[in-house]
Amino acid sequence: MQRSRRNHVSFITQSLDSDTMPKPRLLPLLMIPVAPMAWAAPVEYALDPVHSRVLFAVDHAGFSRSMATLGRIEGRLVLDGDDWTRARVEARIPMETLDFGDADWNRQMASRRWFDAVRHPEARFVSSRVEVIDEERLQVTGDLRVAGQSSEVVLDVRINQRARNPLTHRPTVGFSATTTLDRRRFGMLAYPSLVGNEVEVRLEIEARRGRANLAEPEPGEDTTPDEEEA
Repeated sequence: MQRSRRNHVSFITQSLDSDTMPKPRLLPLLMIPVAPMAWAAPVEYALDPVHSRVLFAVDHAGFSRSMATLGRIEGRLVLDGDDWTRARVEARIPMETLDFGDADWNRQMASRRWFDAVRHPEARFVSSRVEVIDEERLQVTGDLRVAGQSSEVVLDVRINQRARNPLTHRPTVGFSATTTLDRRRFGMLAYPSLVGNEVEVRLEIEARRGRANLAEPEPGEDTTPDEEEA
């Protein structure tokens, strides 16, 4: 009986030693601290006011489609890796850049009857949702504020290129976008029989990263050298 009890105790001791207690050679591994998993931070681009522009056209009494431009667009684009659905954009457009090609006409369109540029010197756009159509196309939904009135708009966007600019060597991304607006949604109600309600809008946008961390390519960036660098 005593011999059987000793054998039983010996079996339990061996089991603890071999199965549940860490072996000496494993102890150094168990003591190594585990670093938290690192996630890539979103990257911010600045809209390039020199290479970003808005062109819009509206019917003029049935005779033609009058065209105007807006420039010096400023703002930021935030990209989260190559997940376009997490992208965000904010843009500001100074109304003093409104140009119909004639000084008198520019003054009329800047008046309170139209763009009310003195009281509302900027147009603003803030995205709220991005939907991926395919590898080159997106739909960007957001809030557009013009002349003190806000309305949701949907931009049909084409991704032109995402690469380092061969001249500045800065990571740059470029887009073309179109949408159609109803001027009445922004409080522009004058001359309904002479000026069309439907406004066709086209945007050409470039955004670029700052000079920091230029040596680090990001997901989706084309790092193929240009002909001068090759």
